[in-house]
Amino acid sequence: MSERSSVSVVIPVYNERDNISELLERTVRECRGLGRRWELILVDDGSRDGSSELLAEAARAHGGEIKALLLNRNYGQHNAILCGFGAAQGDILITLDADLQNPPEEIGALVAKIDEGFDVVGSVRQDRQDALFRKVFSGLINMMVRKSTGVRLQDYGCMLRAYRRRVVDAMLSCRERHTFIPVLANLFAKRVTEIPVGHAERARGTSKYSFLTLINLQFDLLTCMTTAPLRMLSMLGATVSALSIGFGALLLVLRYAYGAAWAADGVFTLFAIAFFFIGAQFVALGLMGEYIGRIHADVRERPRYIVDRIVGETLGECAASTPSPLSREQHS
Repeated sequence: MSERSSVSVVIPVYNERDNISELLERTVRECRGLGRRWELILVDDGSRDGSSELLAEAARAHGGEIKALLLNRNYGQHNAILCGFGAAQGDILITLDADLQNPPEEIGALVAKIDEGFDVVGSVRQDRQDALFRKVFSGLINMMVRKSTGVRLQDYGCMLRAYRRRVVDAMLSCRERHTFIPVLANLFAKRVTEIPVGHAERARGTSKYSFLTLINLQFDLLTCMTTAPLRMLSMLGATVSALSIGFGALLLVLRYAYGAAWAADGVFTLFAIAFFFIGAQFVALGLMGEYIGRIHADVRERPRYIVDRIVGETLGECAASTPSPLSREQHS
């Protein structure tokens, strides 16, 4: 990778009005110090706190450096990032959260690692400043991804990452509606690595990941990258069936040995067996429903996002460029 390779920094923003000023100041300063062409792509994911107006003002004030993509509603972090990827023109693409928990000053280190020949560079948060339940969920997700993909990375939850252009182009060619970008990128990357990065406590605003949101993310991640749960259910069903045969034989022996009264004539035993099978069926139906729901969403082929407005131009692009055929552009 040439030292003159251009850099695109993609930042999804959702209700981060209090952080935008510092975020832009630090990110622009870091990008200007890279010594190469760069652009900053800000994607407003349907904010309702005035963040979109601040992003548009920043794009007008930094002509040729910042572009703001304002989505018409909230589509989720990963769809917002894919929208930014579609508009970005750089050879190296960096993703960064807007909450400033991961410092923009780490961008240079990610770019340097890509220059060494890696296709994807992840980051491992050092001394995490998150709540305990966030750390627990993050640990579960990382363990699940490692076992499912075989790629032994430590921190899939940190969005401070760098991608080579060809990996991003491959991701944009995928049409599934539910995806997890760090996992999807690994499918197309030959060389993947991680670097340690700092992590700060959120100074302003509140986290957009509630307990229920993390649960939904867990299901999205599980169903978008593997069918292993369905195989596990098949194995569980076969195991339970075998155990049921053995359990039935044991009940028959005990009935003849001790009589019917030893277990209330078998009523409670039957209840226990029935409840076990009912619970297993609900688990199986729930997981199958998750997969069927995602198949249903994919076959409808609805757009991942709709861009309501684009403000600014970067890296010498022409005004006619659009990230989506469904965009309604109002260039400023």
